[in-house]
Amino acid sequence: MKEPISFQGRSMVFNALLVVLNLTGLTFMVLGGHDNFVEQSTMFNFIGLILMIASIGGLIILKGRMMMSSVSRVLVGGLFIVSGLVKANDPVGFSYKLEEYFEDGALAFRIKEWFGAPSFSMEFLMDWALALSIIICIVEIVLGVLTLIGGKIKLVSYLMLLMMLFFTFLTWHTANCDSDVKFLDRDTYEITDPIAVMKMEQAKTNPEITVVSKPKGYVVVDEMKQPQCVDDCGCFGDALKGSVGRSLTPNESLWKDIILLYLVIWIFVAQWIIQPNNKKQNLVYTVAGMAVITFFSWVFGWYFPILFGLLAILGALWIKRVGGKILGNFYGSILMVTLLCILMVTYVMMYTPLKDYRPYAVGSDLNEKMNDGIEGVYQNLLVYKNKKTGEEKEYDGSSDEYVSSKIWEDKDWEYLDMMQKAIVPSKNPSIMDFNPVIGVSEMIDAEKNLPFVKAKLDSSQVQLLKILSLEYDSEMLVPFEEYDEVGFPAEEYTILDTVTDISPELTDIEIKNDLLTEEKVVVVISRKLGEGNWSVVNRLKEIQKACAEQNIPMLMICNATRGEINEFRKEHALDLPVFAMDEIELKIISRSNPAVLVLEKGVIKAKYAYRTIPTGESFSNKHLNQ
Repeated sequence: MKEPISFQGRSMVFNALLVVLNLTGLTFMVLGGHDNFVEQSTMFNFIGLILMIASIGGLIILKGRMMMSSVSRVLVGGLFIVSGLVKANDPVGFSYKLEEYFEDGALAFRIKEWFGAPSFSMEFLMDWALALSIIICIVEIVLGVLTLIGGKIKLVSYLMLLMMLFFTFLTWHTANCDSDVKFLDRDTYEITDPIAVMKMEQAKTNPEITVVSKPKGYVVVDEMKQPQCVDDCGCFGDALKGSVGRSLTPNESLWKDIILLYLVIWIFVAQWIIQPNNKKQNLVYTVAGMAVITFFSWVFGWYFPILFGLLAILGALWIKRVGGKILGNFYGSILMVTLLCILMVTYVMMYTPLKDYRPYAVGSDLNEKMNDGIEGVYQNLLVYKNKKTGEEKEYDGSSDEYVSSKIWEDKDWEYLDMMQKAIVPSKNPSIMDFNPVIGVSEMIDAEKNLPFVKAKLDSSQVQLLKILSLEYDSEMLVPFEEYDEVGFPAEEYTILDTVTDISPELTDIEIKNDLLTEEKVVVVISRKLGEGNWSVVNRLKEIQKACAEQNIPMLMICNATRGEINEFRKEHALDLPVFAMDEIELKIISRSNPAVLVLEKGVIKAKYAYRTIPTGESFSNKHLNQ
């Protein structure tokens, strides 16, 4: 008679112990692969491997597959829900990360390299990055819920396995990307394209560029290029960086996915024995899954996933019970969870992320965020190698140990290399590229009349000589200190007048420090003027008028040429001072285009997406009349 399948298997106690030992072994394997435990790596890997082999064998013998797969379902289901929600909280930000991977020198270079396909490209997916971002988030959440309630587990296990294989490949690529290697890339250009002309010219002298062919109207060029390595997989969006201060390293991300893949494999191999939950199991899996969700919500400092996770699980179970013939099944559950996800994604796309993990969140002090980096402490080590045994030793060249060893005199040892070891790893500031700027020659009265800009211009006034070049019949301005009779002989130059003007050395005006110290300033953000929703321009004019009445500066920061800015001013009659900044940093500041920020001495007191920009009166009452 075939032994019935049960949660406890042949022994509840021993199988529970084996599950614990299995997870402990997995933990040791992870520690063995972590950069902080390089010296203990061999020992940790050995302990982990022994524990995992022994526990897997024990689970097979004692029929503990159901128990191990159940624990895996709780861990994977809970983490999938939180991970999906963190990305769904900011699908636009996740799409930016996908775009990085779709660039030609990023993920595609692996295919070019492995399959000898230099023409392969993933750049066409960049136009679909946002749609893919939303789909991935929703699928992740739906799979997490179905895993916990035991719905469509065969289909779910296949989808999760495929998803984790892909994500593991992605993080493996990220962790092992070497920007120093080169790969063969093939591009096709129109023959009249300036880039094509440049490439054909470079091919004459550069051995890494080759013109392959010139089909009618086009030119095909092979070029050796360096990969574009992505240093952050974006697995949890900005959540880890915004909550614990840093993202996972590429190696940590890889191990995170290896763990999930391992747990998913347990679910996959048990799919034939996993049945939909009964009432008691629904209670147990819901409570256990919510415990996992609560833990990660605590890690991320965001407790909305607890509410959403509970609603999604209960909603999935409720619709299955009351949905009748059409919706009273797991397809109804999938529909219910998908609708909940769509509601959330629609809201954050229309307005703003529910939880802003970026350094420009409301309440952030930009002064602190620009100075919260850590200067690394490093130690230079001399590496010696034993010629006979191959053993290597590392010494601090200034240490007594090195001096007393006199290893450099020992003929059995040879100097191999000097390496740098991080004692305290460096950490970049949260904000590095916030620097609004404008060229002096591009300014109009709107910028010149800003108090802090006017002060810069006034302090840069110098006396200049207006000199006429007799040969060319043209005038020039020359600083007093640069004038001498030898350089400007009387037979060639004539002094016309003495004037006071802005120093020629002042070419750009930077306002970062002014925005960080100004008592109050209102800033309009637009990453691309042509793509902004300017239906709110009248409200911006109202706010500008209210700011002018209170003598509070209001300005715009965008990424645009002066021609585009002048065209924008003409079209919308919005005569704001406008400064330029890198588009990537503007994307970080706000997903909305446009957005309005209120700064007080560098602290972000308010941030409005374009749909929520208040009227001038309301804005004035909230932020100006204080």
